[in-house]
Amino acid sequence: METDDYCIVDDSGDGGTKARTIQKGGNSADERDMRRMGKHQELRRNFKLVGIIGFITILQATWESTLLANYFGLLNGGTAGVIWCTIATWLFMLCMIASLAECASIAPTAGGQYHWVSEFAPPSLQKSLSYVVGWCCCLGWIAGIPACAFQLAGLVQEMVLLGYPDANIQQLWQQTLIVFLFILLTVGFNIFFAHHLPLMEGIILFLHFFAFFAFLLVLWIMPKTHQPAKEVFTTFYDGGGWGNIGLSCLVGLATPIWCFIGPDAGAHMSEELKDASLQLPRAMMWATCLNGIAGITMLITFCFCIDDLQDIVGPDASSYPIIQILYKVTNSYAATCLLGSFLVLLLFFSTITTIASASRSVWAFSRDGGLPYSSWICQVRPEWEIPVSALLVCLVASLILSAINFGSNVAFQAILSVSNAALIFSYIVSIICIRLKRLRGETLLPRRWSLGKFGGLINDLTLAFLVVGFVFSFFPAYPSVGDSTAAADFNWSILIFTVTCVVAMVYYTMGGKDKYIAPVSLVKEE
Repeated sequence: METDDYCIVDDSGDGGTKARTIQKGGNSADERDMRRMGKHQELRRNFKLVGIIGFITILQATWESTLLANYFGLLNGGTAGVIWCTIATWLFMLCMIASLAECASIAPTAGGQYHWVSEFAPPSLQKSLSYVVGWCCCLGWIAGIPACAFQLAGLVQEMVLLGYPDANIQQLWQQTLIVFLFILLTVGFNIFFAHHLPLMEGIILFLHFFAFFAFLLVLWIMPKTHQPAKEVFTTFYDGGGWGNIGLSCLVGLATPIWCFIGPDAGAHMSEELKDASLQLPRAMMWATCLNGIAGITMLITFCFCIDDLQDIVGPDASSYPIIQILYKVTNSYAATCLLGSFLVLLLFFSTITTIASASRSVWAFSRDGGLPYSSWICQVRPEWEIPVSALLVCLVASLILSAINFGSNVAFQAILSVSNAALIFSYIVSIICIRLKRLRGETLLPRRWSLGKFGGLINDLTLAFLVVGFVFSFFPAYPSVGDSTAAADFNWSILIFTVTCVVAMVYYTMGGKDKYIAPVSLVKEE
């Protein structure tokens, strides 16, 4: 078999790996985990517990997302729908994150889901199934980059239009060029300032909580009136025209899922975290608990400030109503831009962390020969200690996905939906595999963070929710099938997802299976 298209790691067990691991900031537990998985420590372990909590917290940016991505939830569900769906989503997501955290404790590797599938799936499916999951995971994370950049571009445009309503900056090509700019800046930060990322995460984490209280106080104190609690918590709305409130709320799940998606980000950074098998599960749970409390509090506060829902989701409404709400309650352009700038800065660093996680996912999959040109993608130059080639792949792929916006103004919804769907698919397969081991009574590998006797129940609750979330990730905002505008309103994410899976299987069949090394084949028995 030729080895020029992937990176093989051979640990002779002579102590060399331990010396390299300790030198790169790890400890004996990290060295033991890497040796068991047959991996070589190539990245420096710069992160510790607080840093990785900050990384996951900032990437999810839950309270910021409840302000920036609430349009679809309000359109399909109204204030009551988006609030109750967000609370339910948070509780189910905690179950999901607990399930993934247990997997991460068993195998703390940058490969994340595809590695877990390779280890836990039935032997006959370990290679092919982990291969498809690897492609979907890479798609989900790469699609998350332009989705964040679209939010950044839209937020900047909205603030400009607030002060200059006649400004000509709303053309699709103008928005797309702004998206390109943000992608280039955030990828550049990951290449040239990567070693400062843990420090920056700590600083931005402080800003994350400082800005949270600033927004909360403004929205609590400055409005002249707030909506009655009964109206906020009981008024549902079917703005999409689905004809059923329950169905409309399920379609609106894209908003709360987007607010909590990406808890596996920490897993993809696990080879840069000290004492990963213990600290990573803790960080995943702490980050989502804190983000959930902050996000739900902010969402409820925001909904109390909505005087007329039609102004928020009507045909002439902005996709970023938070700017209009801030201007209305402060009556100051300067104050609105200052608060909006906080959102831009926080979302900018959320995009940076998304790129970091995406690049590590691509790098890890290439290390096992899962992508074309894997031997180049998986290269890590010793003097850089970061996967620059994988970052460049993320850059090019993000720009290509963003270019959809040149021809269609529904690009953001499609890219956001495909990011949700692809990541959810990888979570579903990973958790099914570990659930099957429990059903069969097979002994799970030793782990330092365990679900114990509640593992099966938590896995079942997670899978029930994820299947629903996966299906409704492909729904459009409006049921326009058969209408003349169907093509314009169609959610093209299902096409992107399907094409990716087909390409993955064709490449696998045409020779990829000979180059791909399933991670389980490198694992050493304990």
